[in-house]
Amino acid sequence: MQDRFGTRRLADKQECVIVSERLSEAQRAFNEERDMLFLSTIDATGQPTVSYKGGSPGFVRINGDHLLLPCYDGNGMFLSMGNVMGEARVGLLSIDFEIPRRLRVHGLASLDETVPVPGSATIMRIRPTQIFLTCPRSVHRYRRGVSSRYVPDARGNAPVGAWKRLEFLQGDLLQADRERAAAV
Repeated sequence: MQDRFGTRRLADKQECVIVSERLSEAQRAFNEERDMLFLSTIDATGQPTVSYKGGSPGFVRINGDHLLLPCYDGNGMFLSMGNVMGEARVGLLSIDFEIPRRLRVHGLASLDETVPVPGSATIMRIRPTQIFLTCPRSVHRYRRGVSSRYVPDARGNAPVGAWKRLEFLQGDLLQADRERAAAV
């Protein structure tokens, strides 16, 4: 496509300047302000998938050169985390809709259960292979509203999801989830 549209020299120049393998201090600070991102993984059939991941600002932690993405309580399918067990390549897109700014990270991920993050079942440890500063010109401006009440607090506590009270799921929920749902 670059050859077809005559942008190869421009693209090569930008790659030299805006693509790196390590997070800069500004990119680290940007990450610490984010309360959401989009995670792309590849499933067992080779199909790419994209998931929204959210938490409190800074929920994705930085440990050395690795990003640590917590796996909070979800629907029990563990699609993103399960995909990483078969295919380590991932993509992250973080967006600040108010300024606007965005950061894209490609990396290799693994699961790590040794890092304690309250409210997280496991951690996705991501080693960046390419970090892109990307053009924010087409990012629509939105103002941050109310945070989800389901984001775990500092101790990892969060209300039980309303979907866990659906009758047709009761026989398949973990006992602890059934008890928590019944107590609400």
